Amino acid sequence: MTEPKRTDLSVRAERTLLVSVLLPESTADPHDPPGELRRLAQTAGATVVDEMVAKRRAVHPGLYVGSGKAEQIADRCELNAVDTIIFDNDLSPAQIRDLEEIAARKVLDRSELILDIFAAHARTAEARLQVELAQLEYTYPRLRHMWTHLERIAGGATTAAAAVGGIGTRGPGEKQIEIDRRLVQKRVSHLKRRIAQIDRRKVRQVQSRTDMATICLVGYTNAGKSTLMNRLTGADVRVADQLFATLDTRTRRWDLGEGQTALLSDTVGFVRDLPHHLVASFRATLEEAIHADLLLHVADAASEQVHEQIAAVENVLAELGCEASGRLLLLNKTDRLSDPAARTVLANRHPDGVFVSAATGAGLDTLRDEVLARVGGAPVRVVLHADCRNGKLMQYIAQHADVQRESFTDATAHIEAVMPTGKLDRLATFGGDVSVERPAAV
Repeated sequence: MTEPKRTDLSVRAERTLLVSVLLPESTADPHDPPGELRRLAQTAGATVVDEMVAKRRAVHPGLYVGSGKAEQIADRCELNAVDTIIFDNDLSPAQIRDLEEIAARKVLDRSELILDIFAAHARTAEARLQVELAQLEYTYPRLRHMWTHLERIAGGATTAAAAVGGIGTRGPGEKQIEIDRRLVQKRVSHLKRRIAQIDRRKVRQVQSRTDMATICLVGYTNAGKSTLMNRLTGADVRVADQLFATLDTRTRRWDLGEGQTALLSDTVGFVRDLPHHLVASFRATLEEAIHADLLLHVADAASEQVHEQIAAVENVLAELGCEASGRLLLLNKTDRLSDPAARTVLANRHPDGVFVSAATGAGLDTLRDEVLARVGGAPVRVVLHADCRNGKLMQYIAQHADVQRESFTDATAHIEAVMPTGKLDRLATFGGDVSVERPAAV
């Protein structure tokens, strides 16, 4: 008896052709222009089978790359059995439509690829709302192209509803594209209201954290922020060697020593040319960075594009309104930096940067000292006489002072401790009997 044939239910990865068009103002790596696009495509689950690089002085209005290059793309698709063409550029709906007609393949641009990755990695309800909003705002101006594409497939039906539904769907009523536009606008308005509520709640949460310094990790995607978060706080944040592994902000307590505790947040990573509507929709998630006392800008020191990546992150921070925020540059992954000359170049170009390795722990003591100096001021030895019946005052001392000796006389606690100078002024705000003696530098 012959064994029945098994059906293969696995999903085949799309075979993709990457196209990188270099314009005079391009920020792509000149040594490997499709490099970042390649990683983005692989993160999305595609199989890259071919790559093309084209240099142009200006964008071709109809096809972005010009008719000759478009025909060449079509030929390469046939030769390599390509399913999908991905551009490392943002294309207009008309350009996508015309390229699809020539190549007879699906065409995606950079923004749509990034949105697809965000959608796949969104885990919380908040992240899903933000991704949906960004996708709808991307899709809205492209609805006409999407429906005309379906009309061509359906053999020239006036609307997609007529093509799909047949009897009972035809008539002089509103065209499907207008119905969809109205539905999209209604959904966008609903999502913006929901996200605005989340945004206001985030602002209240962040601004209510007055007892502890708030510190936020920002940086290029895959720079090692989550690994550093786990190393500093003992958190169990997901770490993966892929772009946009973290979309949801996570906040953990970070014991800085010297009686100082901070709240450390890990945020979504950035890339160059991050879509503006994606930054806008993720503003609620990035609220931690906007209102943080200190930003720790984590950069991959071992990357050949480290300077370009640092500049890309600074551009996004400026777009979020974080230009005035205090920040400290962390040159991470020094364990992979084997060339002493490269380290010297980085040190000269970023003299205030701190060299660290989240993987090995190198440089983290220096990092703690720098953070303490910036968020709490220099530590001083003090003798505190405090009313031990004042619960809030005693809790504040326990959180922000490194208590070295204490004794009690009736209801008064006599405490010798080390405290950051920036925390001394807050003691008087809790009321009750409190005095400070002999402040001296440690």
